[in-house]
Amino acid sequence: MTRKRYWVVGGRYASTDFATVVAGTTEERYGPFETYADARREWQAHAWRTVDTCIACYRIVEEPAPGQNAA
Repeated sequence: MTRKRYWVVGGRYASTDFATVVAGTTEERYGPFETYADARREWQAHAWRTVDTCIACYRIVEEPAPGQNAA
């Protein structure tokens, strides 16, 4: 059985549609984390640090298992 792994992805975006990062930056990636709970703790740290910034957004992304295509 293949274990799931999780990443925290995000950063500061050009607008609140969260489609394009601010010019001159790249989307941040933290991980991989072996459990959702570990990823959630990392997400929470970034989310609270940027809570007053409406163009900052972080999310938890599940890594596809080997042999699965990313959606």
